[in-house]
Amino acid sequence: MSSEPHKIRFVMLGGFLGAGKTTAIGRLAKQYQDQGLKVGVVTNDQAADLVDTNLLRSQGLNVGEVAGACFCCNFNELTSTVETLAASERPDVVIAEPVGSCTDLVATVVQPLMQLFDAQFDVAPYGVILKPSHGLRILRKEAQAGFSPKAAYIFEKQLEEADFLIINRIDELSPEQVEELSMLLTEFAPETPILRMSAKTGEGMDSLNEMLDQRGAFGQKILELDYDVYAEGEAELGWLNSSLDASCDEPFALDEMLLGIVEGLRQRLETAGAETAHLKTIGLWEGAYGVANLVSSDTPAVLSLPSNCQTKTAHVVVNARVAVDPESLRTQVEEVVREVAERMGVAVKLHQTQSFRPGRPVPTHRFAKPGS
Repeated sequence: MSSEPHKIRFVMLGGFLGAGKTTAIGRLAKQYQDQGLKVGVVTNDQAADLVDTNLLRSQGLNVGEVAGACFCCNFNELTSTVETLAASERPDVVIAEPVGSCTDLVATVVQPLMQLFDAQFDVAPYGVILKPSHGLRILRKEAQAGFSPKAAYIFEKQLEEADFLIINRIDELSPEQVEELSMLLTEFAPETPILRMSAKTGEGMDSLNEMLDQRGAFGQKILELDYDVYAEGEAELGWLNSSLDASCDEPFALDEMLLGIVEGLRQRLETAGAETAHLKTIGLWEGAYGVANLVSSDTPAVLSLPSNCQTKTAHVVVNARVAVDPESLRTQVEEVVREVAERMGVAVKLHQTQSFRPGRPVPTHRFAKPGS
């Protein structure tokens, strides 16, 4: 990757909740490291204690977390977090992962960085990862797309502002589904390049690297956005971040616990008719880690990263983004955790749990067009 020596290459990959951003960022960071580049990562969420942050740190990456609001509403913390990363070990590349329900990032993040911080940052083309499960339903204009029209509005706006689009999870799709998604995306955004990729297997990652290395008139797609619809769409999702310690006198299978929590929640939420945007758990133990997740109500719970570990103690983090009341979500999570623990003969100690609806986005900066 070529870049001016005094500038940090700033790479941001957007996409809806469950699109596979964290997996893609972990693999992309490894590719950059293999090129001899120093990499920093910035994760983002409405609350602290993220599975993503824990996972990327477990992979040995230098990670900063911007918590409490999206990048656009916490722009100054984004830049100060990057500066902190730069002070500890000046990265050649910083990869940023925005909140999965966030849009308008070109006007509120990309353009401010390009115009206010041009001396520090060399901003890469902005890519958005498509989530196939909800993407097919929303782009087909299905009546039951899983989310309300307001949440689908956010999904479509994310695609609209991208410099390029990525169909991810192609290892999970049939060739016919990949072709249909490509066709639907081309209809939706005729001028936008489309990549096909599996962040899990690595297929298509070279094309992503090449696209991100391009220079030119990128980051120019300023959205026309109804912030009332945007705010209401975000507020329909209940958010929960919870952490706990699990312990047992005898070694227990960490992966069984992680998958058990996600599968138990999948069943309960399906019964309640609550659409899941993303649900994930990570278990951490002495350098080993495992991850289980669920990306929509019509896909199975999966052990996306097995730890293959038997342990007497583990730290577990649960992140849930579900179209349901946050207090109901908290109750469901706590009950399922206890059920799984009891079934496995494991003691659990719940630490902090945050559950809430995201507040109205209020950007720090919003540039209507370049130079404004």
